[in-house]
Amino acid sequence: MRRVEVAIVGAGFAGIGMALALRRAGHDDFVVLERGSSVGGTWRDNTYPGIACDVPSHLYGFASHPHPDWSGVFARGDEIRSYLERIAASESLPVELETALTGAEWTGDGWRLRTPRGDLEAQALVLACGRLTEPTVPDIPGLEGFAGPLFHSARWDHSVKLAGARIGVVGTGASAVQIVPELVRRGAHVTLLQRTPAWIVPREARDYTDAERRAFAADPDALARLRSELFDEGEARFASRSGDPDAAAVARRRAEAHLAAQVPDAALRAALTPDYAFGCKRVLLSDDFYPAVTSDAVTLEASALASVEGSTLVAASGARHEVDVLVLATGFASSQQPYADLVRGEEGTLAEHWSGGMTSFASTVVAGFPNLFVLDGPNASLGHNSSILMIEEQAEYVVRSLARRRPGRPLRVRPDAEAGYTEEIARAAASTPWLTGGCRNWYVDERSGRLTLLWPGTVVAFRERLARADGSEFLVPHDPASRDDGEPGDASPEDPDTTSAERDAQPVGATRSTA
Repeated sequence: MRRVEVAIVGAGFAGIGMALALRRAGHDDFVVLERGSSVGGTWRDNTYPGIACDVPSHLYGFASHPHPDWSGVFARGDEIRSYLERIAASESLPVELETALTGAEWTGDGWRLRTPRGDLEAQALVLACGRLTEPTVPDIPGLEGFAGPLFHSARWDHSVKLAGARIGVVGTGASAVQIVPELVRRGAHVTLLQRTPAWIVPREARDYTDAERRAFAADPDALARLRSELFDEGEARFASRSGDPDAAAVARRRAEAHLAAQVPDAALRAALTPDYAFGCKRVLLSDDFYPAVTSDAVTLEASALASVEGSTLVAASGARHEVDVLVLATGFASSQQPYADLVRGEEGTLAEHWSGGMTSFASTVVAGFPNLFVLDGPNASLGHNSSILMIEEQAEYVVRSLARRRPGRPLRVRPDAEAGYTEEIARAAASTPWLTGGCRNWYVDERSGRLTLLWPGTVVAFRERLARADGSEFLVPHDPASRDDGEPGDASPEDPDTTSAERDAQPVGATRSTA
């Protein structure tokens, strides 16, 4: 059976970022397993009309791989996919395509992975599967019997003719605000079913000129300064998203002014105005969504889809709408990760361990799952800045942790360290609009009511928090020559590999704040 030191599952930003970090640290014995036919993750799977990033392009990339030739302030989806493909090729990363993980089990010495191409063993396993991989299809009576083309926004059917079609779009989240204007531009009539309106602020998108792109290429320092400026702007947004009353009031007034300027009709404006706190749900960016909705080409149905009768959409309001095509812009299975059922640790599966919501230490390692690392998982998302920044910090934490590993001694997370970190998150999130703002959002696991997706702090705070993780989050063995089956504090003073700092460490996360 083939053996590797590290197996990475997923070749999106998280998987590519992990591979780059391992390569920089001198690790060459690793493989990236990718179920798709190319790298790219979310940016490979989502190809809907108008798809683009809502993080500035020069911040939505790896610091080690700046790209001076982004077409504009916000990159298109196909550009981002090409960016990842170029990195994987130029770095000769060992990516194995069309190799889905069908199961992973801890054997006591490492991980045994099952794939359609055969089994392999890995000392360490990195799950870089993303949180936006499995579309959520709502349970709507009659949906399966819809008379025309029906598909999720993440599985766009490009064979469907858009011009002249009556298209129903379910949802008004981040995908829908990009899709609807593009459908209008392509000559469709859209019936937009809105369960809950979103706070929307100006996107202020524009293309870079040829001269600007040449200047970026000629002056890497200028490009680095731009990235730093964009980072600082993103960090400054945390206050308004997390519930600072003054910052939230300013941001809300900006959103209200944007709505008023683009939607003159008072009744329509009222239907598009959220009734929950700014930041409670994801804040969206768009310059053209409101103009599209106010056009004759869009009918706003300000209630949820209740049922489907053939080609008729029946709204919760009782209104009936005839459509030819139905698009579900209904999001993803984010708080309950599909891969969790596939991964079995020492006492059960990740899904069982996370039955009350995802938990971890450092948003990366999980008790009961030795030598396992999860990127972009528990409390590793952001609502104010680039998620790539979090991936880079997690990848560096993985590299540091692997450097602490000793032969025959798996890295086992102390359960009390995970519990302490989970409590830190809970304390930091308790008063935020994500929990108190009066909305339902995908950041919170409904089974426990805990914030499980978002990191409730800045990127700087996350970086500092992971830097404080000194290895004492891992169990220390009884016997230097034995497998790592000890308990916290069981290390002998005679163990030459156990430092006094490890012996004296308090539970990591139990007494420190996240922000």
